[in-house]
Amino acid sequence: MSNEKVYPMTREGKEKLEQELEYLKSVKRKEVVERIKIARSFGDLSENSEYDSAKEEQAFVEGRIGTIETMIRNAKIIEASEMNADEVSLGKTVTFVELPDGEEESYTIVGSAEADPFEGKISNDSPIAKSMIGRRVGDKVIVQTPAGEMNVKIVSIS
Repeated sequence: MSNEKVYPMTREGKEKLEQELEYLKSVKRKEVVERIKIARSFGDLSENSEYDSAKEEQAFVEGRIGTIETMIRNAKIIEASEMNADEVSLGKTVTFVELPDGEEESYTIVGSAEADPFEGKISNDSPIAKSMIGRRVGDKVIVQTPAGEMNVKIVSIS
C-alpha cells in the first residue's frame, strides 16, 4: 500500500497538469538540452555562467516533471455530482461577504495542485476554504488567517 499524498482536483485541473507535463517533456526539455549543448561549446565549464544557468534550469524542469507526474498519478477527481449541492465543497464556487460591511468575494475551491488565487481558485488547504467546507448559504463563519480573524457570511454556492 502506498503512503503517497492524494491530490484532489477537478477534471479541468488534471487536464491542465497533463498539458503542462506534455509541454515540459516535448518542448522545454529539448530547449534546455540545446542551451546546455551551446554553453558547452564555449569551452571552460568552471567559469561558464551560461552552462551553470542551463544546468539549473534543467534541474528545475526535471523536478517539475517529477512533481506533476506524481500529482497526476495520485489525482482524485472530484465530481460536482458527488457533492451536496447546498454545501461548500471542493469544485464549488463560494461567494461571501466580510462582516460587518465588506465587499463580496468569490473563490472556487480546488485541490492544492491547481490553486491559483489570481484566477480566483483557492486551495482546499487554505484557511478560507478549511473554514467554509461543509457550510451552507447564510452561515456565518470565522476564518482564522495569518492576519487575524475574519468574520464572513456565505452568500451563494455554485
